Amino acid sequence: MEKDHFKQMTTAPIPGLVASLAVPTIVSMLVSSFYNMADTYFVGKINTQSTAAVGIVFSVMAVIQAIGFFFGHGSGNYISRKLGAREFGDAERMASTGFFCALLAGVVLAVVGWLFLTPLSRLLGSTPTILPYTERYLGIILLGAPFMTASLVLNNQIRFQGNAVYAMVGIVAGAVTNVALDPLFIFTFGMGISGAALATVLSQLCSFSLLLYMTHKGGNIRIHYKNFTPTPAYLKEIVKGGSPSLCRQGLACTSTIFLNVAAGRYGDAAIAGMSIVTRISMFINAFLIGFGQGFQPVCGFNYGAGLYRRVRAGFWFCVKVGAVFLLAAAVAGVCFAPEVVAVFRKGDPEVIAVGSAALRWQLVTLPLGAWIIVSNMMLQTIRRTGRATLLASVRQGLFFIPLIFLLPRFLGLMGVEMCQAVADVLSFLLAVPLTYGVLKELRVDKVKVQPVAGG
Repeated sequence: MEKDHFKQMTTAPIPGLVASLAVPTIVSMLVSSFYNMADTYFVGKINTQSTAAVGIVFSVMAVIQAIGFFFGHGSGNYISRKLGAREFGDAERMASTGFFCALLAGVVLAVVGWLFLTPLSRLLGSTPTILPYTERYLGIILLGAPFMTASLVLNNQIRFQGNAVYAMVGIVAGAVTNVALDPLFIFTFGMGISGAALATVLSQLCSFSLLLYMTHKGGNIRIHYKNFTPTPAYLKEIVKGGSPSLCRQGLACTSTIFLNVAAGRYGDAAIAGMSIVTRISMFINAFLIGFGQGFQPVCGFNYGAGLYRRVRAGFWFCVKVGAVFLLAAAVAGVCFAPEVVAVFRKGDPEVIAVGSAALRWQLVTLPLGAWIIVSNMMLQTIRRTGRATLLASVRQGLFFIPLIFLLPRFLGLMGVEMCQAVADVLSFLLAVPLTYGVLKELRVDKVKVQPVAGG
């Protein structure tokens, strides 16, 4: 089975191979984004403050995800390269090390969050009217932190092994659970925003259990405590492979906090509107991220085997397909922005006005994300840590954070609405030279492992 899998990853035509691995990851990403949007949709039927609270707590969710992606991408990148080099023992030890480290980190994050629940809620941008809703929602969400971090590690490790279908099953099952439980807990049981949080936690527990079970299927690497090897060498590999994800997600959290604070100057409706736009943008980008994640195991396997031209071919294929999709989504979104935002908060014209304006700004620069996101994924997978970390930091960090202070000062609310679009343009201008030099280096193969005969 290992021989056949290696042959497929290193000899199959790139478009078909990437597409076959991308479809399950696209489904996973879309469903994950959908169930994130489900909370916003159902909570939006309660009141504007509840909608804003979900958006505010999203920054904490981003921190939890940052920890999960740090250990998941850090260990997963290493695993894919070692499988490509056919060094299976190292891959097994890294899988358990990444999993248990993430589980422990999730517990620590939950405990710290509970100890500082009220000051944390204020720090995230809660106004006095939003604060009670934020505390109720966040207090329950933190219960699921260990399961979320560990689930993200399992999902990424399975995906980097080239078994994306198994990863998809765990994520989709959790998403379906969340969507089913949201209306039951919120409305039938009358739990309000607390019901939305409880539905999210239970869905994460469901995903965690299924993904752990999936490690015993399809030739996936099993998680065993005896393989837990937190040595400096393995931790160093996790840091190198996971730092770009940690920077990207961590800065996304920071930028969301600053965005909520900036929007809060214009009222609860502005926070709610920007929260809705963030979820919509994530849903659209989920396609591209899922497509890029289908490329990552191909990238890691072939880079580990020294088949650099296949890495380069996969990059260009993903950029072209992603740009076409995002352009089509941008055109449709610009035309129907008010209708899209109204799905989440139909009865509040102020929320719709802010949300539709911000959505149009973000959609104008949306196609640039194809180059930015795929570049970041390739650089991270082939261990160009410095370039990958820099690129991961700029879009919602090094560019966005200064802009969210400067633009509203001169342009008012419009400065808040257009901030992400300006940051995207600057990120693209940086991403092109960062990636182009690496692509030139990948023109010639340096075969480390001879491809299986018959390919």
